[in-house]
Amino acid sequence: MPKQSEPQKETVGRVMHEFKHGELSSSTGKKVRSRKQAVAIALSEAGSSNQESPKTNARNLRRTKSKERHGRTAQAEKEGKAAQDRTLGGGPTKAELYAKAKRQGIAGRSKMSKAELARAVKA
Repeated sequence: MPKQSEPQKETVGRVMHEFKHGELSSSTGKKVRSRKQAVAIALSEAGSSNQESPKTNARNLRRTKSKERHGRTAQAEKEGKAAQDRTLGGGPTKAELYAKAKRQGIAGRSKMSKAELARAVKA
């Protein structure tokens, strides 16, 4: 079996940390009590399972890293990072902000990004 890459090691470490603190849940939503099941979940999320094809493993790692970036892990949610990320990245869509800017008569709105529209509408 090939060695794990650094991102895979980090993912396995995070999942096992969640298991240790009782935060890891299975796909059915129940808490994981078995160390063997936790290891299987960790390897699957890290994309280093010998039960999956290389293509599926790569897809699993991409999905997991995206989840970690967006703060949708049990560990991040417990620490409150997910709630903070939702307030920063959430809110109205660019189309909604554009419509507000149009009602307010803000010039140059068609060339503004979502963040610029949000600042202009708030000002």
